[in-house]
Amino acid sequence: MLALCICLAGAGAVAQVATSQGNGAVLRGLDKLTGKATDLEIRDGEMASFGSVEVTVHECRYPQGDPAGDAFAFLTVREADEEEPAFRGWMIASSPALNAMEHQRYDVWVLRCTTS
Repeated sequence: MLALCICLAGAGAVAQVATSQGNGAVLRGLDKLTGKATDLEIRDGEMASFGSVEVTVHECRYPQGDPAGDAFAFLTVREADEEEPAFRGWMIASSPALNAMEHQRYDVWVLRCTTS
């Protein structure tokens, strides 16, 4: 029993990677009905429309010293006429399915952060 407690206590200790904050993100949107993909460059705090959804980037982070590295961004995606968002949370560029947006027509995922 003691060994189990020690293992579980050690499982909570996760190494954190130092990150830098970008000033926006490059996202890719896919219209699943037409098959058309569109890249969107959105600055932090700004919103862009993609089809009938509006995407807001709140924050984008990347590994310190590696702007082309694995980005993760906090996004809000909502239908133009809806109050409740279709998605609100963190998306990770290398694992978009980890916290994917569930929408019947559109997919949106993070490609990278912008730094200029």
